[in-house]
Amino acid sequence: MSRFIKGTNIPPARDDEEDVFDWRQAMEAGEPPVSSAGPSPTLGHLLKCVGDVRKEETGDETPVHQVLEMGGANLEPRSMPFVLSFSNLTYSVKVRRRMALPAMFRGRNQLGVAAADHIPGEGTFSGTKTLLNDISGEARDGEILAVLGASGSGKSTLVDALANRIAKGSLKGTVTLNGETLESRLLKVISAYVMQDDLLYPMLTVEETLMFAAEFRLPRTLSKSKKKARVQALIDQLGLRNAAKTVIGDEGHRGVSGGERRRVSIGIDIIHDPIILFLDEPTSGLDSTSAFMVVKVLQRIAQSGSIVIMTVHQPSYRILGLLDRLIFLSRGQTVYSGPPMNLPRFFDEFGHPIPPDNENRTEFALDLIRELEGSRGGTKSLVEFNKQWQTTKHNRTSEAGENSLSLKEAISASISKGKLVSGATNDATSTSMVPTFANNFWVEMAVLSKRSITNSRRMPELFGIRLGAVLITGFILATIYWQLDNSPKGVQERLGFFAFAMSTTFYTCADALPVFLQERYIFMRETAYNAYRRSSYVLSHALTSLPALIFLSFAFAATTFFAVGLDGGVSGFFFYFFIILASFWAGNSFVTFLSGVVPHVMLGYTIVVAILAYFLLFSGFFINRDRIPSYWIWFHYLSLVKYPYEAVLQNEFDNPAKCFVRGVQIFDNTPLGAVSHGMKLNLLKSLSSTLGMEITSSTCVTTGVDTLKQQGITDLTKWNCLWVTVAWGFFFRILFYFALLLGSKNKRS
Repeated sequence: MSRFIKGTNIPPARDDEEDVFDWRQAMEAGEPPVSSAGPSPTLGHLLKCVGDVRKEETGDETPVHQVLEMGGANLEPRSMPFVLSFSNLTYSVKVRRRMALPAMFRGRNQLGVAAADHIPGEGTFSGTKTLLNDISGEARDGEILAVLGASGSGKSTLVDALANRIAKGSLKGTVTLNGETLESRLLKVISAYVMQDDLLYPMLTVEETLMFAAEFRLPRTLSKSKKKARVQALIDQLGLRNAAKTVIGDEGHRGVSGGERRRVSIGIDIIHDPIILFLDEPTSGLDSTSAFMVVKVLQRIAQSGSIVIMTVHQPSYRILGLLDRLIFLSRGQTVYSGPPMNLPRFFDEFGHPIPPDNENRTEFALDLIRELEGSRGGTKSLVEFNKQWQTTKHNRTSEAGENSLSLKEAISASISKGKLVSGATNDATSTSMVPTFANNFWVEMAVLSKRSITNSRRMPELFGIRLGAVLITGFILATIYWQLDNSPKGVQERLGFFAFAMSTTFYTCADALPVFLQERYIFMRETAYNAYRRSSYVLSHALTSLPALIFLSFAFAATTFFAVGLDGGVSGFFFYFFIILASFWAGNSFVTFLSGVVPHVMLGYTIVVAILAYFLLFSGFFINRDRIPSYWIWFHYLSLVKYPYEAVLQNEFDNPAKCFVRGVQIFDNTPLGAVSHGMKLNLLKSLSSTLGMEITSSTCVTTGVDTLKQQGITDLTKWNCLWVTVAWGFFFRILFYFALLLGSKNKRS
C-alpha cells in the first residue's frame, strides 16, 4: 500500500496567489498535481502542501514561504531508488543465570503454567536472552515502516539493529540497501536517528536549535543565507512559526509544548534531508492531535523520497491510515509483517477474525498477541502462521535486485536532485560521494563554542553561584588571615592559608561535573551521525570554560592576596593569579574527565570529593614529603594540589633577605615561649656562648628559604610547578577525549 507518488511534477513555490490556490485545490481533492514526465516531489515541496492545507483548515496565519532549492541540477524521474532489506536478524544478550528450583517449589500462574517454565526467546536457563529472533523484512523509499508490539517486544532493538547501533559481532543476519551491504561510515551520513527522548539545549530557541543543526549538517559550500532559508522553511513546515523565538525550556524554565519539542527533535535530524530516517517512539507522550501531526510530517518526508522506519506503541485509527507497512513483534519474533489493509484477512485466516465494529485493527492485534503471550504455547502458533502466510500467499518478492538502481547510482541520483543536502559530488565509489563530516575542524569548533556560550549566558545564575562561592570563600580567608606578620606563628598561618586556598580552587570546580552529564546524550546523538568530531567538541569545551576560569581566578586572587599581606608585590600578585588560574584549569579538566567516565551526578560528586581529599592529604601540608612512607610516595607526585601548593609557598618564601624568626622568637611555639622576655634574653646569651656565635634579639635565625627546606620543597622551581599544573589540565583533557572516543559509541554490546 505504498503512498509513494510517482511522476509528480511540483513547480517551485512563488508568491503568485494563483499558484498557491492550485496547490490547495489539488490537496483538497486528495490528488496531487500529476505530470507524465515530472520528478518525485522534494521535502520542501511536499511539506509546503501540508503547511498550506493546515493553514486553511486551522486558521494558522503562518506565512506562505518560499521553497528553498538546495541544488541547481535538473530533476529526473527515478526507478525504485532505495530498498532497505533485512533478513534473519538475531540478537542475544547475556543475563544472569537463575537457580533452578524443583518443580514442587515453583509457583504456578492462573493458567497452570510453572513460573519457571522456559518461554521461547527468554533463555531462562541458557544464560542468554534473545531480543531479536530471525526477523526479516524490507522498507522502501516513499513508505513508512512502523514496528509495533508491547513493551519489551523488541521494537527499539530492531530499529537499533537497522540503524547500526548494535556492536559488530553481537548481531547476526544481514542489512542491505539496494542489495549492497551498508558501511557504517556511509550509513551515518545518509541517515538520521530521532531518539525517544527530546534531547535539546534548554536555553536555545527553536530557531537557534535548528540553525545550529544546519551549521553542523549542511555542507560548508552552502552560504549562510541559504542555510537560514532552509531553517525558516523547515520551521514553517513543522508548524513551529509561532514558537520560533521561544526557548526550548526545562524543569526550571518555561518553554515550548511537548508536541513542539518533539517536532523540533525531528527537525534537527531532517535538516539535511536524509535518505533513511529512524525514529524511536516519536508519538510517545503526545496527545492524539500532536501525534497525528508528527506522523503526518513523517509521511510527507517519506513521500519526498526517504525511507522512514519508526516504532510506535499503539497507533490511533488516524495514524494507522498514514502507515504503509507494519511489523508486529512479540518477544523478539515477527507475528505479522505487511500492509495494514491485510490485517483483517490475516487474522481471519488465523482463526481470530477482527470484529466489524472494531475501528482500530492494531488494538485488536495487540490485545490478541498479549493474550497469546499469556497462554501455555505463547505466540508460537502465530509466528508459524505468519511464516506460512509470507511464503505461500502474500509474500511480495523484493524488487531490489531487479528493478532498483544500484546503491551508487541511487545515491548519485539523490545528490543530483538535491536530496542529500549534506552530500558532495559524485565520485567513483558510493562511500566517497558524501563527506564523513559536513564541516572542517575549525568550523565545527566555532559553531560548538557559539552554541555553548549562547546556552550558558542565558543561565547567568549558574556563573553567579560560582562567583559568589569564590568571593565568599576569599572574603572569609581574607578576614581570618588579615595582614599576617613575619613571625613563626605567621609562617604556620601562611601554610594553612595556602593549603586551604589551593584545595578550594579544586573543590569549586566540582560544579563542572553535571555540565557534560547533562549534555552526554545530546553529544552521543550528534556524534553518532557525524555532526561533528569528538576532538572539536573537546577543544571547544575547554576554550569556552576559560573565560569563566580567568574571571574567577582574578576575583579570588584580588580578594585574598593584598588582604592577607602576601609577599612579592605586583609580580608576586600576577604569579599568584596565574597559579590559581592553573589550579582552576587542572581541577576543571579533572572533573570534566570524570564526567566522561562516571554516568551519574551523585556518584561523580562522591568520587570527586574523595579524590580531592586524597590529593590534599598527600600535598605536603599535613605531612612533609620526607616523612611520607615509600609505598605512598607515588601518590604525593600524583597529587594535583602538591604543585600549586609548592608554587605559592615558593612565591611567598623564596626571598632570602626576608626573615621570619629573629632572636627570642626561636622560643615561640615551645614551652619556653611562656617565660619572660628577660629570661629569653638570658637563654640567648647562654646559647650564644655554647655555640660560639653571637645571637641577639635582632639576629635572623630563620629565613624564607629555610622555611622551604623545612617543608621539603626543593625539587621544582615555582615556574616548573606552574607548568606541571597546566600540563595536568591538558593531560585530563586528552583523557576526556579518549573517554568520549571509547565510551560514547552509542551502540549496544
